[in-house]
Amino acid sequence: MGCLLRNESAISLEAEDIAMADHFDLLVLGSGEAGKYIAWAFASEGKKVACIERQWVGGSCPNVACLPSKNFVHSAEMVHQTQEAIKSGIFSDVDIKVNMSAVRARKREMVDGLVAMHKDRFVNSGAQLIEGNGRFIEPKKIQVTDPKGEQRVLTGETVIISTGSRANIDSVPGLAEAKPLTHIDILELDKVPSHLIVLGAGYVGLEFAQIMRRLGAKVTVIDRNDRILKREDEDVSTELEKLLAAEGIQFCLSSSISGVKGTSGDTVSVKVMKAGKTSELQGSHILCATGRIPNTDGIGLEEPTNLLTKNGFVKVDDHLQTVVPGVFAVGDCAGSPHFTHVSFSDFRIVKDFLKGLSANTTGRQVPYTLFTSPELAHIGAHEHELKAKDVKYRKAQLPMAAFLRTRTLADTRGFAKVMVSESDQILGFTALGPGAGELLPVVQLAMKAGLPYTAIRDLVVTHPTLSEGLVYLFMAVPPR
Repeated sequence: MGCLLRNESAISLEAEDIAMADHFDLLVLGSGEAGKYIAWAFASEGKKVACIERQWVGGSCPNVACLPSKNFVHSAEMVHQTQEAIKSGIFSDVDIKVNMSAVRARKREMVDGLVAMHKDRFVNSGAQLIEGNGRFIEPKKIQVTDPKGEQRVLTGETVIISTGSRANIDSVPGLAEAKPLTHIDILELDKVPSHLIVLGAGYVGLEFAQIMRRLGAKVTVIDRNDRILKREDEDVSTELEKLLAAEGIQFCLSSSISGVKGTSGDTVSVKVMKAGKTSELQGSHILCATGRIPNTDGIGLEEPTNLLTKNGFVKVDDHLQTVVPGVFAVGDCAGSPHFTHVSFSDFRIVKDFLKGLSANTTGRQVPYTLFTSPELAHIGAHEHELKAKDVKYRKAQLPMAAFLRTRTLADTRGFAKVMVSESDQILGFTALGPGAGELLPVVQLAMKAGLPYTAIRDLVVTHPTLSEGLVYLFMAVPPR
């Protein structure tokens, strides 16, 4: 069961089909995080593997998402730090003028290097990279149309669907016609917007709001919820909103938009509704950051109807296998949490399952970091979730100023907190502060290993590092 080359429950392929098509041990549709690693892993073991990619070799992360956006985050941080240095007197007589073309060029150079690295990895692993648009014509048969319009048919003993997701554009009158920016388009701007209107106060919206504000744009964020990051604890979202507002970002919360006029990049007018009243907001650009939808339309999964959920995600079990034995879906298109590191976890699960090992998605850790400045990092349960379930816990909370390294950075904004069970297990951890994402692994490791919080409390940690602050935080946990 679960063997890559001998899956007796898998749909058999007719001999004539195999003769007419290119047949592979493993066929992957989409070269995103999970898909590419599955292709590389089995090809490196001598299996005949092909990976079909229609546009972004390596997936969205190295091309248009995680890494390029963090490249922009760093450029904006350099501008911000220079401004802070001027304020502190380290620099004098400095006139800062952002060259957006240079910001874009820096990002493009990084992306070119990453794409070249990915192509080399396909060659070195032995996995065939087939560039073209793939569409299922049978459960294990994919028709590929290459950029020249030529077609070929591929079949596989095992098939992996790894097609990812894309930005959602709400059906607001005039919004689509305004040609709004997505996270992809905003990375290609050659000028700083005079006024960027951001729709959505989630991860993407907040990161780009701060980036563009630091690069010199006026920024307004609109969200239908009464606070940013609605799934976070209220103290966390309130504090982050305060810090972003202090940088000049304006928020229109508990608001919705009923219409858009104009064209993004020129002039846009957004009709905003709040508390029964309507107003108009003028801007130069509009960014849609209101969620993502799976890339499952147009790839032949419409029939049979039991392959997709009502929201368009591929239906999978906890091994990430679809209702068709031997066909798997991974990453965003399978409804996995939309993080590259979770997609990498999907790769490990499918790889182990195909090798006959026990692997599933049940109960796995889902850490995450929001790359604003300061960063927001979280693992485990949120405090409001524990309260809702009436779970007893002890809580420790310290300002980031107690993480002494932050004082050397002249950035003591934010706080960290941890919730601990009556049996000393770590239930949840959140940090809002400089480098908060780097604090997660040690906490995660303790949680995964089932260690009591005292294992971190009693560590001897190098001074002065950010991680040293974890010792002080865990020392503050109330006794039983």
